[in-house]
Amino acid sequence: MNSDEFRRFGHRLIDWIADYRATIAERPVMSQAQPGSVRAALPQAPPEQPESFDAVLSDLERIVMPGLSHWQHPSFFAYFPSNSDLSSVLGDYISAGLGVLGLSWQSSPALTELEEVVVGWVRQMIGLSPAWQGVIQDSASTSTLVALVCARERTRATKSAPLVVYASAEGHSSVAKAALIAGLGDGVRQIPTDAEHAMRPDALAAAVKGDVDRGFVPCAIVATTGTTASTAVDPLGPIARVAREHEAWLHVDAAMAGSAMILPECRWMWQGVEQADSVVLNPHKWLGAAFDCSLYFMRDAEHLVRVLSTSPSYLRTGSDGQVSNLRDWGIPLGRRFRALKLWCLIREQGVEGLQRRLRRDIENAQWLATQVRAASHWRVVAPVPLQTVCVRHEPPGLDGEALDDHTLAWIDRVNRSGAAYLTPAMLDGRWVARVSVGGIGTERSHVEALWSLLRREVKADGVASARPGSTVTAALSGRSDQKSPRNSVR
Repeated sequence: MNSDEFRRFGHRLIDWIADYRATIAERPVMSQAQPGSVRAALPQAPPEQPESFDAVLSDLERIVMPGLSHWQHPSFFAYFPSNSDLSSVLGDYISAGLGVLGLSWQSSPALTELEEVVVGWVRQMIGLSPAWQGVIQDSASTSTLVALVCARERTRATKSAPLVVYASAEGHSSVAKAALIAGLGDGVRQIPTDAEHAMRPDALAAAVKGDVDRGFVPCAIVATTGTTASTAVDPLGPIARVAREHEAWLHVDAAMAGSAMILPECRWMWQGVEQADSVVLNPHKWLGAAFDCSLYFMRDAEHLVRVLSTSPSYLRTGSDGQVSNLRDWGIPLGRRFRALKLWCLIREQGVEGLQRRLRRDIENAQWLATQVRAASHWRVVAPVPLQTVCVRHEPPGLDGEALDDHTLAWIDRVNRSGAAYLTPAMLDGRWVARVSVGGIGTERSHVEALWSLLRREVKADGVASARPGSTVTAALSGRSDQKSPRNSVR
């Protein structure tokens, strides 16, 4: 494609995306596609001859769009938000258009230095002290892996016994995956939680002591600020005391809730964070940066550089002693110019604009929680510190598996209606509906419409259609993570 063609189709594509965002509320939120339907509509062999880009755009609308669930829809209440503010979209567009790579500082000096500045802005916005340094990773899952690798190497420098990692039973599944990749095997202890689904420091201390008595070495503790199922908040201060006592690395997973720390009134949630070794938050969730953009902060970046640095001859430059080469701050050698999408977002919105939107979402979640608590046979089943409300409809005489079937069936009807999208999760061994408020376009009117929809769908012969063995129950029972609601976009 030459520059003239790019200009012509680029204008059309920008208009198409703008129209898509302007009319997105008219589409069904969750894709109604059947398994294999998109694949069946695509040719099974690549084209031998060039095709017009008009044909590509036509197939985008005809084939691809029906196969998408619309994450930017104002009635998307599933998973966690994966916001993509249009200012950040333009930043990502600039990055792709420039096509530069950050193999070293010299390969694109502005890529490195703009990232350092923008990450520093976010550090200030969330209230971390200047003792922290940060870098952009692709996801929180990668950041957790990096944290565990650093913890492993720091621990092995002085101790050789089998290493153990500790995380809340409500922690994200990426912790176990990272431990496996890091060569720590299945050495992850899941620590019980309290009535509010937060890690119990007393149970953590007992588990660590038991392992030490058996000859194991505590390597890392992963605390969570804002768990995936319910946004529960682990108490960082008491957890940090256990970590210090046993010289274990403390990593704080604030992938979702970290964005809320731009609100001073929310910083109680990670009181004690300054005692941690590393923290991760995802601006590509609630803050509004286009995916993927995860910020990994460390108190001592030397641990990271020592583990991940590489210096082949073809990448050495005369500037190496004066600058940071961010290839040494992550797993990939090359890095995209991700800082642009964060830079554009923060400049276009300003800190106050971002704060207003997050406060709106918290207020809307509290409004919904109030409505649910006041309604007969409805229950809010977990605290609501942020923007996620966990609810369950509990008809008289229905409990156990029958109640689970009822819950999954009405959630499925809501999703298949196209009017909203929810995801279920397990809390205390029973299924609940998670209502995750936080889309850029989600206003009070959308939350009100959702509440009306929920009440309508539970009356649609819900109990009778949700017998054990139902399609929804059978489908979920085949999932490897059915007991663990810890998977989300990372």
